[in-house]
Amino acid sequence: MNDTHLLFMKRALDLASLGGREVMPNPQVGCVIVYNHQIIGEGYHREFGGPHAEVHAILSVKNPEWLKLSTLYVTLEPCSHFGKTPPCANLIINSGIRKVVIGSQDPNPLVSGNGIKLLKEAGIDVVSGVMDTENRTLNTRFFTFHEKKRPYVILKWAQSADGFLDKNRSDPNEPPEWITDEYCRTLVHQWRSREQSIVVGSKTILMDNPKLDVRNWTGKNPIRIIIAGKTIFSNKTNILNGLTKTYIFTSNSNYPKTQNVEIIFMPNYSAKAILTRIYELKIQSVFIEGGKKTLDIFLTENLWDEARVFTGKSCFFEGLKSPELDKHLLSISTIHQEITLDYFSNKK
Repeated sequence: MNDTHLLFMKRALDLASLGGREVMPNPQVGCVIVYNHQIIGEGYHREFGGPHAEVHAILSVKNPEWLKLSTLYVTLEPCSHFGKTPPCANLIINSGIRKVVIGSQDPNPLVSGNGIKLLKEAGIDVVSGVMDTENRTLNTRFFTFHEKKRPYVILKWAQSADGFLDKNRSDPNEPPEWITDEYCRTLVHQWRSREQSIVVGSKTILMDNPKLDVRNWTGKNPIRIIIAGKTIFSNKTNILNGLTKTYIFTSNSNYPKTQNVEIIFMPNYSAKAILTRIYELKIQSVFIEGGKKTLDIFLTENLWDEARVFTGKSCFFEGLKSPELDKHLLSISTIHQEITLDYFSNKK
């Protein structure tokens, strides 16, 4: 691989990462323009509906005449269709740029090779596949959504040192015993801010009445998705506060119309059925926080991509047993104040 291509594509990837969740459901894309071995323009996709990376980069070049002798590096194939913005492939062609280096082909069927085809037909020299793996990792949610036709799935739970999610509680007025500390809870809110949706089951709502927001961090609250079964929730439940878009997946065909939420009838609660419905809602990532029954649905069908598991220092001795994961899937393990955080990766 050309070292020069790697150098400038690395810069483009660094820029792409600045987009974060603000660009969803679009991918994170970065772009640099190189003239005489120097970067003369750069940009990244900043927010959904806004200008794409190529637009920012081309407009940042002080002398448009330089473009005719420049190479454009972009992390993802330029779009070739009219969406929220005009096609970037046409912009590149009209700019006079004669060479384009691309990280990955766009898996979106609206593009998927058409952008590259347009560039080549215009006589532009195109190189593709530069740092493809790194780009796919950065945009793993986007690629999973378009290639697997489902959202990217992250599981999260906290367990006691002896492997329990919770003590045996039946009264919602009995508070849970915290396994993690304030630092870990803030970290979870940061994780929530990075995903498009959060999923929990009905028992979690009934026992803990969570807000499922990012109040301890910055950014957008995730869309709330509740796997309700036949449960009908009280109007005092926090998920009905109207502050965040909320879906209730219910198997109760007579579920009453509820203010501030969208009711979706689902007779089948398989992981595949749930993810298919979420995919149809055009949601690219789900952060599943439990409880055990909900986690087990996805683990049993092996429909998950990551798991993040906190293990506390105290023992419960009895209670709700936590799920077990194959240790061969463990990718990273860290320790904070005697609390272990294990990251599991389900590469299938």
